[in-house]
Amino acid sequence: MKAAANSLMKLAADPRYVGGRLGILAILHTWTTTMAYHPHVHLLVPGGGVREDGVWVAARKDYLVPVVPLAQIFRGLFLSLLNQALPHEPIPSSVRSQPWVVYCKPTVQGTDKVLQYLARYVHRVAFANSRLVCVTDERVTFRYQDRRHRQWKTMTLTAEEFIRRFLQHVLPRGTHKVRYYGIWHPSQRALLRRVQLATLREPIPTASADDGWLGSTDHESPRDRKCPCCGEGTLRLIETLTRQRAPP
Repeated sequence: MKAAANSLMKLAADPRYVGGRLGILAILHTWTTTMAYHPHVHLLVPGGGVREDGVWVAARKDYLVPVVPLAQIFRGLFLSLLNQALPHEPIPSSVRSQPWVVYCKPTVQGTDKVLQYLARYVHRVAFANSRLVCVTDERVTFRYQDRRHRQWKTMTLTAEEFIRRFLQHVLPRGTHKVRYYGIWHPSQRALLRRVQLATLREPIPTASADDGWLGSTDHESPRDRKCPCCGEGTLRLIETLTRQRAPP
């Protein structure tokens, strides 16, 4: 996850591509639809970055960074981190000479669809009970989706093999399944908030004195009200929510 995020931020910092610091959400997955061990990372990246002077720069609509040099940078960083973590483990020489492939695509179906897809997998385990077809003392039959042919099929495994496949996706204690990098890192919250305010597309509605928004007074416009906690940030009215009936 660190190698993938740092590789992307390093290349995106080049003014020929983005010229700014990205925000990256990384989610770790370890399974396939048949619960085979397949660790991989999904990265969600906004279409732009923040320059050193704090100005937001948008990337091109259909292009973020070139994938060929990105794969080369990723290979170098990954092998370097691997060597630091496992200094006594031999690494085959073919790994360094073999071309690596990085897959990158735009949010064709829209940002909301991508967020919904990733949200379903953040806290999901490798197997759902709804996929069970038959369970005996010796065998377990379950449904799985063949993504290549886009069909649902069934698979039968011995009980021991089913348990083995399931347990290999239990993450070690202390392992974080979700990580944030760049301007999305928790240490960059102040910078992220400035970016959010600067890229706000919808106009700010004008609030009247009758709204009573955060106790604003006649001489203090709600648009200019300072944060009552830190006294520095400026509160901006985005939407006024109507009173809702409390749930039973």
